[in-house]
Amino acid sequence: MQPYLYPYAGYFRLLAAADTFVVFDDVQFPQRGRVHRCEVPGPDGTAQWLTLPLAPAPRHTLITDLEFAADARSTLDARLERLRWLMNSRGPLADRTRAHLFGALDTPATFVEAGLRLVAEALCLPARFVRSSALAVDPSLRGHERVIAVVEAAGGSAYVNAPGGRALYEPREFERRGIALAFLEPYRGRYPYLLRALVEDDPDALRADIIAATQMSRA
Repeated sequence: MQPYLYPYAGYFRLLAAADTFVVFDDVQFPQRGRVHRCEVPGPDGTAQWLTLPLAPAPRHTLITDLEFAADARSTLDARLERLRWLMNSRGPLADRTRAHLFGALDTPATFVEAGLRLVAEALCLPARFVRSSALAVDPSLRGHERVIAVVEAAGGSAYVNAPGGRALYEPREFERRGIALAFLEPYRGRYPYLLRALVEDDPDALRADIIAATQMSRA
C-alpha cells in the first residue's frame, strides 16, 4: 500500500491483517492522493486538509524521490499550530505524535512512514515494515504482475488489499502463482479522522476499533 499521512483508522487494518506491510514507495506519486496530506476536522467541524509542503517535482516522480520544500519546516509548523485540538490535547499519545509532526524533516517518504510506524507501535499492530524499493522488483512490471512480484520478493503466500482494490486484480492470476488474494471489507468504524483521535482518545479504544473492523473476504 502507498504510505499515507495519518490516514483514517481503517487503513491500519492492513497492519492488523498482515505479517508484513510493504510500503509501496517506488511508484508514481499521486498528486491528488493522500501520501502527503490527511483530512482533519476544521474549526466548523467540516473536513480540511493538512498538507506537507513539498518541493515542485515532475509528474512522473516516485514517492521515494519526493523532497520537502525549502521552507517546509516553518510552513508545516504554521499549519500545525492552527489546529488548536492538536496543540492543546493532553491525550496519552499527544506528546509523542506532536514530537513526530514537529520533528526532523528528512524526506517526505521517510516522514510519512515514521507516522505509520508510530501508530503501529502505539497500537500494538505487529506487522513488519518493508519498502518496495528495497525488494529489487523489476520496475517495468505493472498491475497485478508487479504486486505478485512484490509478494514473492517479500516471501509472502497471501496478499491482503484494501476494499477499493477489488476491481484492479484478477484472482486467477494470483491463484496460478500460489498466492491467496483477500480484501478487507469497507471500514465502518468510529475514526474517519485518525490524527485527532490519536492525540485525544484512548489508544486501547483505537486498537479495538481497528481489530473489530478487520474482516476479510476472499477474492
